[in-house]
This record gives sequence, C-alpha cells and structure tokens, in this order.
Amino acid sequence: MTGAERRPPAVAVQIRGVNLSYGATHVLKDVSLDIRPGELFAFLGPSGCGKTTLLRLIAGFNTADTGEVLIDGRDVAPLPPWKRDVGMVFQSYALWPHLTVRRNVAFGLEERRLPRAEIDRRVAAALDLVGLGHLAERRPSQLSGGQQQRVALARTIAVEPKVLLLDEPLSNLDAKMRAEVRRELRELQQRLGITAIFVTHDQEEANTISDRIAVINDGRVLQVGTPMELYQRPSNLFVAGFLGTANILAGRLVGTGADRAFEIGPDLRFPVASDVAVTDGAKLVFRPQSAAIGEAKAGQAGLPGTILDLEFLGATIRYGIRVGGTRLVVDVPFRSGEPLFAPGNAVTVSLSPAAALWLTD
Repeated sequence: MTGAERRPPAVAVQIRGVNLSYGATHVLKDVSLDIRPGELFAFLGPSGCGKTTLLRLIAGFNTADTGEVLIDGRDVAPLPPWKRDVGMVFQSYALWPHLTVRRNVAFGLEERRLPRAEIDRRVAAALDLVGLGHLAERRPSQLSGGQQQRVALARTIAVEPKVLLLDEPLSNLDAKMRAEVRRELRELQQRLGITAIFVTHDQEEANTISDRIAVINDGRVLQVGTPMELYQRPSNLFVAGFLGTANILAGRLVGTGADRAFEIGPDLRFPVASDVAVTDGAKLVFRPQSAAIGEAKAGQAGLPGTILDLEFLGATIRYGIRVGGTRLVVDVPFRSGEPLFAPGNAVTVSLSPAAALWLTD
C-alpha cells in the first residue's frame, strides 16, 4: 500500500488577524484566510506584496507580531518548523548536488530516523508518483529543470506532510516546461488529496491550477475567490488589472434618469441605467473580449475611436484603440480571409452596459 493510499484526511489552514513587521516596515496587515481541506490555494500578487512572507509564516520560518495560524484546528505558533507537519518546496529546488535522486528524496526521512524499510518504501512511492523511479540513481546535474523540480516535490511528499507549501516552484522553468509541470502538479495534488498552498506572481499560473486565489497587495488580502469569480467580478481596480487585461476609463457621472451617463470626455458618454450603483470616483472597467468593433446593436453603447495597432494572437486579433485620451484593447476572433482594421481606421467600440464594471481603488 502506498503512502498516498494510507494518507489521513486533508486538513484546513486558518489564518486569523496576522500582522508582521520587519522593523518599521509593516509587511502583513491584518491578514485572515480560511483554506479548505484538500484545496489548492494560491497567494497571488506582485513582488514584495508579502505572499512569500505569509507562506513562510505558515511554515514556521517567520513569526507574527499578532494573530494565529491554525493547521487542522491547532495553533502552530509555538511549534518550530519541523514539528508543524508541513512540507515546503522552494523556488531553488534546494537539492544536494552530491547525492543521487534516491538519497535526496530519502534525506528528510533519514533525519527523522525512520526504519530503513519504511524509508525505502516511502522513497519508492514518492518517486513513482512523480514518474522518476527510473532515474533514482542519477544526480541532480544529470536531470532537466523539470525533473529536478519533480525530485523536490518527491522529497516533500515522502515525509507525508499535512500541508504542502510551494514557493514559486515553477519560476526557473521555461514557458513550455512550466505549463507541463504545473499540470502535473495539479494532478498530483488531486491524487494525494492534500491541502496545498502555492505562491506565485503569475496570474496565468494561478488561474490554471488553483481552486481559489487570494490576491495580495501591500501586505493586505484584497479579494478571495475562484479564478473565474476574480476575473469576472473583481472587487477593485487592482484586482481587475492584475488578473488579466482590463480596460479602465476615468470620467464622471452626469445627468439623471434616462439621461444618466458616464462622461469620459467631450461628447463621449456611456449610458448608465438609473438602478446601477456607481460609487464616487469609480471608473468604467471592461475586459477586451467583452467589447466588439462595429456599430452598436440594440441595448449596446458605442464609443468612437481610432485603431492604433494590432497584434495577432492566434485565435484572436488584439486591437489597440484610442478612445478619447485612453488606449483600449479589444479582442476580436480571427477568421482566415476576413479583412483586418488598419492603424488610423475610425471605428466604434460597442459594449453592453451589462458587461461594464464600476470599480474604485
């Protein structure tokens, strides 16, 4: 029987009111999160936002000024890293270059002084899970970057942690290998049924493998949700801009009733229904695929603009369009043989009011 088959039920991770400072720098600001048993949860944000600090706090490498970290309902703040029953995969892989793959995976088990038969069983099971059993006697220098990352995963899985922590584990791989390994990582996490927390600054990476994402900026959790929820219904301008491309138009609300509109510039207005809530200082936000180029149909609004540039993206053509003083992006499905708009062409950007989001900072 493999370690995966004997693994106990997945556990929850809860973070309650955590604050952490380095000297005068407030790095984590009243962070609270509930990570469900068995989910792959991502901390997503720009460099320096506090996401790795938060991960290291869960691992026990950082200490909070206030707040709690609970794993399976137990406050782990008093426990050192090696007693928290978590496993961490680092960005640098951290493999011993002079040890074989087998010995690298066995290292943590040997440090725990487990019986040799148990070590051999766990090492074999972990290497089989990541598909590297046939490379057990090679050294890290004889492996590709993707294979080295699998060894790092196997080493962590072998100790059978309750929670798997991954600190930007794919950042050293090229684009093709990164896509392949993240798919394998997701499949492995589901097979094990383990709770996993993944740190990344890459929104595509977070979207493709996560059950839910916490978007973090300047030490604060701005929004938590599934990738689709965050993309379709961002709670503020930062989330909208960080998860994918967003068009953002500044303006002011004018008129009332049927004449209510968002004035973007002289003679440039977007109608706003009287029952739509628009907060003071809000901006008009929409995704590139939510708009079209062409005369507005019934129920749509039309914004006149000029083509600035275009990019061929395979399935779509991405047009840059100047509307007022703002460059917008509109994605149009590519169909072979159809004529393309050229820079300088006057066009109309049509958008349904239902696709508009009204967001503030």
